[in-house]
This record gives sequence, structure tokens and C-alpha cells, in this order.
Amino acid sequence: MTPPPLPHRVTVVEVGPRDGLQNEAGVVPTAAKVAFVNALSDAGLPVIEVSAFVSPKWVPQMADAAEVFASITRRDSVRYTALVPNLAGLARAEAAGVREIAIFAAASETFSKKNINQTIAESLATYRGVTDQAREHGIPVRGYLSTCFGCPFEGRVAPDKVADVSARLLDLGVFEVAISDTIGVAHPGQVGEVLDAVTTRVPLSQVALHLHDTRGTALANVLAGLQYGVTTFDSAAGGLGGCPYAPGASGNLATEDLLYMLDGLGIETGVSLPKVVAASRALASSISHPLPSRYLQAEGARKQERRVRS
Repeated sequence: MTPPPLPHRVTVVEVGPRDGLQNEAGVVPTAAKVAFVNALSDAGLPVIEVSAFVSPKWVPQMADAAEVFASITRRDSVRYTALVPNLAGLARAEAAGVREIAIFAAASETFSKKNINQTIAESLATYRGVTDQAREHGIPVRGYLSTCFGCPFEGRVAPDKVADVSARLLDLGVFEVAISDTIGVAHPGQVGEVLDAVTTRVPLSQVALHLHDTRGTALANVLAGLQYGVTTFDSAAGGLGGCPYAPGASGNLATEDLLYMLDGLGIETGVSLPKVVAASRALASSISHPLPSRYLQAEGARKQERRVRS
């Protein structure tokens, strides 16, 4: 059987500095965050989500968003983005010189209410003001859509619901919708089903996948997405980011693991795997637990074995 053709090139969106670090129990020093972002830039990642302009009361790990943006070394080849929840966050982001932002909605009503204390409709009304002002100021907006493959409160989420909210995000003016497996329950059999529904309402070229590895299925889901024709995938260096609904489990797909698979498939990314490894290892001393990336763990074991043999 001839396998389906895969994309020649994909875009890797690095979310570790924001989606990864915001879930850490301890606060990572600002200088370590800046060094991390700079190292990821040096690795050739084309998009780096640097921080979030959210309330420090609720997400203290992101309280230094403006300081991080002021201190990083920006490269013309890299898009440096930030998450914003409302107009106040947008104002702070603009003051910090952010030129691309992201908003976040949910495909599950219960998750939306518990996560941001708004219904889906209320959240989209809030984001209407954000996207309108961003458009006026020439700032592109990306949209995350949570709980697309399952909700911790409602269980299975209907693909038609995912498609509906995706379309509504597109109507707000987002340039891309990141279909997200928030709690890491997706398996390859679901990926095509959800994408079939979403792409009836949103062009495939404006769809990305944001996959978690809580149950060890992230790379299999990436392959299913590649076979479908998706060309943008989110990941976090080192596998940063736990899942709050599965304590102790890994969260975001590790950038190293993703790159290793893409490199093996002959798919171009323009990203240096060794340099991402170096970025993750440099950050490790600021994290209170081992980084979960399987590639990092394997490389660490291989180096240890070499030392023992020598």
C-alpha cells in the first residue's frame, strides 16, 4: 500500500516559554526566560510564544511578560507572540512592543466557564473587541481552541461543536485556529474525524494542531495530522507544561521529539534539533523537575553510558 504523501515543510510554533512555563509550580527567573527565548531564536524556530499578558493574580508565572519582551534579542526571521485575554491585556502587550497575539476559547461550555468564568458566547464577545482593535493596529491574531478532543467535565466533545467555534473564531478575524488537545486524550482515530468537521468551515491552510502527550499519543496524532495535510504544529521545548487534570503527567508535545520525527520523515522545518536540546538543557536548572522530552531523556542516558564506558 502506498502511504499518503506528507507535506514537504511544516511550521513549528514554540509555546514552551508561555504554555510550558505558566504551568510550573515555581516562578522561573526573568533572566532564565530571556536566555531561553534567545536560545530558541538561535535554534531557528520561526514562531515563539514568549509570554502572556494575563492577571498576575491568576498566573503569577507570567507577571514579568513586559520585562521578558523588553530584554529578548529579536530576530527579523522570528515571530514573537503573546497570549492576551482581553483589551487590558492587549494594551499591555502593545506597550511592550508585541506585534502578534493569540486569544483562547473553548469548544466545551463547562471548561470555558471554569477556565475563564465566561460562556463560549461571552468569551467570543470579549475577543471581538480584542480582534477589532488588533486589526486597527495591524496586529495579527491567532486563535486557540481548547478541549477539541475531549473535556475533563463533559467528556467527548462533538466535532461539529469544534467546527462551529472554529468558524466563529475565524469570523472574528483570526488568521489561524490551533485545534487543541487540552487534556491529552486524543488518539489518531479522532484526528481525521475532528479535522473533517473543522475543514467544512475553516480552510485547512488556517488550521494548526496543538497536541499534548499525556497518554503518549502526541506523535501518532501529529502523523495523522500530517497525512491529513496539516502543516503547522505547536510544541514546547523539553516537553514543558503539565496537564492540570492529570497530575504528574506530561503535557505539551516536546519540540525535540517532534523535530526528531519530522527530521526522520524528511520534512523540513528550518529548526536545529541540537540547538533546541541545548536551550532545554540550559533552562533545566530553573525547573524543579526533570524535563519530560523522551529525546532529551534518551540523549542523557546515552551520554551517561558513554561516561561509564570511558
